[in-house]
Amino acid sequence: MKTAALTTTILLLASMIGAGSLAAVEQPYASLDQRPIKALSDADIDDYLNGRGMSLALAAELNGHPGPRHVLDLAESLRLTVEQRRLAETLFAEMQAEAIALGERIVAEEAALDRQFAEATADAGTIADAADRIGRLGGALRAVHLRTHVSMRAALTAGQLAAYDRLRGYGPPTGGEPGNAGQTGHGDHGGHN
Repeated sequence: MKTAALTTTILLLASMIGAGSLAAVEQPYASLDQRPIKALSDADIDDYLNGRGMSLALAAELNGHPGPRHVLDLAESLRLTVEQRRLAETLFAEMQAEAIALGERIVAEEAALDRQFAEATADAGTIADAADRIGRLGGALRAVHLRTHVSMRAALTAGQLAAYDRLRGYGPPTGGEPGNAGQTGHGDHGGHN
């Protein structure tokens, strides 16, 4: 009797847990319909409008090409020269200005696309045009960030690049592979950006 009751209780709990999980799966966008621009979170909009990196330059950052914001944050530890600091500040300011301008356009295009659907005026042609514009702007934004990382790397010494990697926590996984001691696999300077 106790075994049957226990089995019934376990099955009932499992079905309740399963039903809760199913409800969550069936409502993955619950509350997102309250966003002003459905495809963008408040954080996304804030990042676009403030020219933040949004991980757009990870291909550079994690392959030996530092970004100017992080270089400036580590200026003392990297022992930047006056010229290097000035260049990093200039690169960051130029990148941020371009990123903000592009971010504003992306947010505006996303808002226009959202309105098309809200007003039920979207059709195959307008959707294709909007998606193409948003995609091109997103690509341009990413290029701005990546290009700046390339310029920043060119201004640093091999020692500074290695120090940057170390300070940012980049490098080979612990317990590395045999025969790869000291290699990080991140560019020709032996580290990330």
